[in-house]
Amino acid sequence: MTKAIESKNDIFEIEFTLNGAKKAFRAGAGETLLELLRREGYRGTKRGCDTGDCGSCTVLIDGRSMLSCMMLAVQADGRSVTTIEGIGGPADPHPIQQAFVESGAVQCGFCIPGMILVTKELLDSNPEPTDAEIRQALDGNLCRCTGYVKQVEAVKNAAKKMSQKAKR
Repeated sequence: MTKAIESKNDIFEIEFTLNGAKKAFRAGAGETLLELLRREGYRGTKRGCDTGDCGSCTVLIDGRSMLSCMMLAVQADGRSVTTIEGIGGPADPHPIQQAFVESGAVQCGFCIPGMILVTKELLDSNPEPTDAEIRQALDGNLCRCTGYVKQVEAVKNAAKKMSQKAKR
């Protein structure tokens, strides 16, 4: 539960589950979740526009994609937050991460963490999305390197990978 610990400076003690582990943080009243995550070393959550337009700061809050630049850190108190680091890494990538690499959907990589997390939300709720549903899910994520064709292909490939994994 959020607890003011230094009312003079508006510093709050908050707790939330981050990538599966319960964590405690100190957060300023006006500090965004993006700022807190980056301060704590979670660099996969990117700082892009700071206006909620690019999607590079996307995280999952209780399984739903949210823009961490538009959310105060104190609003995460008591919730579950998943960053790109929480779904897989180089040694054990998530099938969505594998699909993005295999499909050639990763170029500079700046937008990819946000795209992967919205893809996870999409595939968790809809394991067989149409092209239109994929494009709609990716709509809030801007990519300056591509025309989104490879990303749509990556989501389709990820859906196949996840379906095959579920059948095992």
